[in-house]
Amino acid sequence: MGRIGKGVKCNVQGCGQEAVRSLSAEKVKRAGLRVMDERHAYLCKEHYKEYKKKTKKDKQIEKWRYNP
Repeated sequence: MGRIGKGVKCNVQGCGQEAVRSLSAEKVKRAGLRVMDERHAYLCKEHYKEYKKKTKKDKQIEKWRYNP
């Protein structure tokens, strides 16, 4: 059982909801979300949705770059 299962809270500043996803803190910071300094960023449902929207274009470019 990991931290998500134990009920860790969202790491974004000003949010206290329960986390549903764990990502690299560096990736989340590059997406523009303010997280507290840790190795992992724990995101609630709303902030994970925001993260996905902000990184959609970057993921598409990487896909084009490595697709033969």
